[in-house]
Amino acid sequence: GWNTLEQTRTPLFRGFEREEFVYFVHSFYVPVNEATVATTRYIHPFSASLQRDNFYATQFHPEKSGRVGERILDNFLALARNAKYK
Repeated sequence: GWNTLEQTRTPLFRGFEREEFVYFVHSFYVPVNEATVATTRYIHPFSASLQRDNFYATQFHPEKSGRVGERILDNFLALARNAKYK
């Protein structure tokens, strides 16, 4: 279901001025860890998004998250365009 993103701390969430709602489908979760760049809370906090180097992952579905998901996908494309590959 729908839940908010909290503590967003990566360019993937550029333009977020408040907690935004995104759509989660799965019943499993990743605990908060050193790669966590956004959290959500359902009973307790868990990782909503993770980043390591230039790899990004989301527990939620951006493509099903309306205008917020569209903004995340636009940010991802901007990151990809600006990436420097070796």
